[in-house]
This record gives sequence, structure tokens and C-alpha cells, in this order.
Amino acid sequence: MWKCDYEDSALKIFSSHSCFTHHASLVLRFWQHFRISLYAMLQFKREGIYCTPGNFYIDPWRPVDAAIITHGHSDHARPGMKKYLCHHSTVPVLKARLGSEINVQGIAYNQPLSLNGVKISLHPAGHIIGSAQIRMEYKGRVVVASGDYKTQDDGLSTPFESVRCHEFISESTFGLPIYNWLPVAQQNEQLRNWVLQNQSQGKTSVFVGYSLGKAQRIMKALEGMGQLNVHYSIGKLNRAYESAGILLPAYTELDLREDVKKIDQSIVIVPPSLLDSNIIRKIPNMANALCSGWMQVRGARRWRSADAGFAISDHADWNGLLQAIKNTGAEKIYITHGQTAVFSKYLRELALDAEEVKTEFGTEDETVEQNTNAVAE
Repeated sequence: MWKCDYEDSALKIFSSHSCFTHHASLVLRFWQHFRISLYAMLQFKREGIYCTPGNFYIDPWRPVDAAIITHGHSDHARPGMKKYLCHHSTVPVLKARLGSEINVQGIAYNQPLSLNGVKISLHPAGHIIGSAQIRMEYKGRVVVASGDYKTQDDGLSTPFESVRCHEFISESTFGLPIYNWLPVAQQNEQLRNWVLQNQSQGKTSVFVGYSLGKAQRIMKALEGMGQLNVHYSIGKLNRAYESAGILLPAYTELDLREDVKKIDQSIVIVPPSLLDSNIIRKIPNMANALCSGWMQVRGARRWRSADAGFAISDHADWNGLLQAIKNTGAEKIYITHGQTAVFSKYLRELALDAEEVKTEFGTEDETVEQNTNAVAE
């Protein structure tokens, strides 16, 4: 919360009024509400994260008039908004998921825009295609909402960019020190070596990864390793990538309800929803691998009865989170989803002003597995 020149004069008006003496508590409650509505850059409301002076929301989870969207995962990009604003590479993703008729405007990274006196710009978050941090500046105060982010360069997403600010809203999906990712080149090598092993044994390599972001990373890592077959839900989002000018390896779109003998000993990529289904069991000579940051934890792969597990994530790891926050120079940090209690406590131990904020993020991509893997451990 920050102050403006109106505060002192408003206090004088209230204190000089006769009702202040007789109804002090009532006036003070009104004044607290008055300050929140006038002076807060952001409010965390039931609809979502609200920019007060700009009169817009960031990744709202209930229908609002104006929504700025950080990226296309469904816990951040929901239906029912009158107007959407996002990075131009996110536009085809939103249309693929929310419908082609939505009212959406796309802008480039670092392209300034003013909404009701708030200067807005989008900056790369490194999470998935078009993912953006939202920078908001008003009367010299800068707040950045990061959405989800990754500090590793995966070769597909525009790499994460540090943005200096006074207040920073951060996720903490993998906000525990056990989560530290290998370099991307080593992650890709692990995938390729596993495919080679399966090919030598006459097996079909089946990778389980989220349809938006993870699946495309797996495809890129396995380019040239053999025939790539993707579930039709992944193919739908591949077309969104391609319409944004991102080249993906050649692939065949697959409907597993049809004859699957033709994919024997090839490479198959499916979404997590098919992991324990009867459909996936139809794949001949299958060896399956889970690709998720939760595979960093011993026992997670065993609990899901997978043949292999690879710690590949589109979120920042422990060190990535800490470095990203440090680089902002923020004096206030809000932790929105993930390991919120532990991570915010650790930040306070580092003498940072950090607090948890309850949101409805974390219902898609790797965050959906958090509770089930905790049980497994």
C-alpha cells in the first residue's frame, strides 16, 4: 500500500468532523476502506488480483470486464471475461482453449500501454509460449505480477527477464530446496538416452507431459530420434505454437481409440489424463515415462507405476525462485501458490518482507500433482 497527497487532507476533514468524536470506530473503519480503495496499487479480491487505479484484473478466476493474462494455462486463463489482453503469442492459445469468438488483444514484450493512467508492459516469464510478467507503474510505484515463470532457457519459450520493482508477486510451486533442475541440455540427453534404450529392446517410448508447454519441449528434445506421435489434444496446441511462428519437429496426430499397431516401437506423447486409462494400455510394447518436476522426489515415479521419471519442469526451481526474487530488488513479495507457507517463511528469514496470498492458481500443469505426490512420500 502506498500513499498520495490526498491522505493528509482527508485525515484533517475526518478529525475535524463532530462525528469523529462520537463515532470514532465507525469513521476509522470507513477510512481504512477509503485508503484501500484509493491508494492500493493492488487488491487481492474474490475475483482475482485487481489493479485498483487501472481497473483491471490479472489472471482472474471469476468473470470480470478486463483481464490481463500472463499465459495460457487454464488456472490463469479462464473463460467469461469481456476483454482479454495478453502477449501476441498467447492469443492463439487462448482462442484454442476458450473459443475463437473471445475479445482478445495481443501486444509484444516491452510494448508500453496505458490503462487509466497505469503504465503497463509485458516481460518474458520463460514459462511457456507467450508467458509474460505484468509490469505496472503508477505514480512512480512499480509492481510486477509474474504469473508462473522459469529461469531456465528451454529453447522454445522466450527466456525469463528480470524486472526491477517495488513489489513482486511470485509463485512457489517448487519452493523447497530439494527441487533443483539439471541443465536443459542434460535433461534432453536423458530423454534421448531412454528412447535409445527402448529402441534397442523393441519398446514403444511413451512420454506423459502436459499438453501446453511440456509436450512441445519433449518433442523438441527428441527431434530426429524417430517417428513422433502426439495425442490430438497436444496437436491442437501445437497448431497454436505454429500459428505464432514457432517451428516444431514433424509429428503425427494420434487418436488412441483407433488402431495403434502402427505406432509400435515409435515415440508417443500423451497428456497426464491418460496415464492410468485403458486407452494408453492399448499401446503395444509400451514403456512409459513421467516428465514433471515432481519426479525430483524419490518415490513419486514408483507411486505412479511408471517405468521412468524425468525431472523436467516449466517452473523455476528453488534456486531459480530465490535468484529471480533477489534480482527484482523488491521491498515486498507476495507468494501466491505452491509451497507458500514454507517459502514465504524462508524469505522472511532472509529479512525480506514476504507474505502468503490465497489464490485459485495451481489447478493445471505440474501443481495438480503436488498433493498426490505428497501422499506418495
